[in-house]
Amino acid sequence: MPEQSLDPPGLDLGRLRGHLDRVRPGLVEGGLTAELITGGKSNLTYLLRDGVHHWVLRRPPLGHVLATAHDMSREYQVIAALADSRVPVPAVHLLCTDAEVIGAPFYLMDEVHGRVYRFADDSKDLGAERARALSYRLVDVLAELHAVDPAAVGLAEFGRPEGYLERQVTRWFRQFEASRSREIPGMDELQQRLGQGVPTGQRAAIVHGDYRLDNTVIAADDSVAAVLDWEMATLGDPLADVGLMKVYWDVSRDLPGNPVAGAVSAAAGFPAMDDLLDRYAGRTGLDLTPLPWYTAFAGYKLAVIAEGIHFRYTQGKTVGEGFSHVGDMVAPLVTSALETLLKLEAD
Repeated sequence: MPEQSLDPPGLDLGRLRGHLDRVRPGLVEGGLTAELITGGKSNLTYLLRDGVHHWVLRRPPLGHVLATAHDMSREYQVIAALADSRVPVPAVHLLCTDAEVIGAPFYLMDEVHGRVYRFADDSKDLGAERARALSYRLVDVLAELHAVDPAAVGLAEFGRPEGYLERQVTRWFRQFEASRSREIPGMDELQQRLGQGVPTGQRAAIVHGDYRLDNTVIAADDSVAAVLDWEMATLGDPLADVGLMKVYWDVSRDLPGNPVAGAVSAAAGFPAMDDLLDRYAGRTGLDLTPLPWYTAFAGYKLAVIAEGIHFRYTQGKTVGEGFSHVGDMVAPLVTSALETLLKLEAD
């Protein structure tokens, strides 16, 4: 549930209102209130109201922001670019890159009405038929995203697809080094093995970077009303999204302290990931034979992200609840990813 206060952590409503009245006069009609929406473990998300309208504001976390992470401009750019595509996204209103306004860059978008399935209690009453249909729709939207021509929506320069996977392996290890505060057995070996076995990409696409059920809003008819949290989007290998979704679906939901993917389970009626992979392959024509490498990479990436959240938590820089056990995810993710690579190398 949202946490309401006059000035939630990380948001000065007076300065925000003054800025909105200057750059978008008439947008806000009444007294502005804000609530911190809990659940996110990275960028901070607030629900704004003026008595007539509802908006959502996104800004980076309060502390220990890693280089190239939490880029509000990139997130705003990709959402705006996809507005007229078959990928459902919120309507965006403005981007502010001036950190002096609220202490960090931010952007403002419409609130999308619907439901976010994050925890087991959220999905327990879905039933197998609805859970399966919802799963297929989730995969179909991912296939639609990967079918978008970046140049056609103004994103030709949004990333560098050539060498994407090699850069990702290196980049995430640098992020890990920036948050390293304890020994994580196997992390160095995992990075080395990933770097040595990078597959050849089949095509370039817009990559979401964190695609999972609870980064979407589901409408009353169980369609995907909006895809959210585009902070890691770029141009790259579409199978990176598929590998990450598989880890969320099949692996990370069973890890201690896992703050995401809890809604996805066989008990709630969700199908096995293999069923969804067949549907994705049929929609895109991509060969999923090299997917184990992408799955191992996804575990590695999630381990780095979880370690960064853990580090911010130990520094007292997180806002909200649910952070105390995130660090427990790191070692199991590394172990699982290493096991996947070793099996792949042995085959």
